[in-house]
Amino acid sequence: MKIKIAKMQPEHIPALAVIEQQCFHTPWSENALAAELEEDGSLFLVAEGPEPLGYVGCKTVLDEGYITNVAVRPDARRHGIARRLLQELQKAAEKQGLSFITLEVRVSNVAAIALYEKAGYISVGTRKAFYHDPKEDAMLMTLFLDKESAD
Repeated sequence: MKIKIAKMQPEHIPALAVIEQQCFHTPWSENALAAELEEDGSLFLVAEGPEPLGYVGCKTVLDEGYITNVAVRPDARRHGIARRLLQELQKAAEKQGLSFITLEVRVSNVAAIALYEKAGYISVGTRKAFYHDPKEDAMLMTLFLDKESAD
């Protein structure tokens, strides 16, 4: 499957809202996604085939990156799309001089945890009862981009 990674544009928003509905218990609306385009420090990358297949969102504060969502259409999974999105996000974060990128993931989401570990993220803690519907702990995972942050 040939995919291209691009920055999110207004024309991506309807398809990304559908992906949100398919992937999350509490999906972001089209309005919420559109608001991300207007925010400083917000970086959303979209994997495109003939249409959007998935995306990763990241907010930056100073030299820190916080992944908000990683989502791939269910019918497009297992083709390396999430891996490519994370790789491109890491490149963008390094260009911006970020010290690290961090995220929360459900402790039961074994496939996502394995994906993040393969991308170099490590577990740095747990957020108790972070998720609702169903209630579940989150594993906090971080990719350190500079040696000083990792120490």
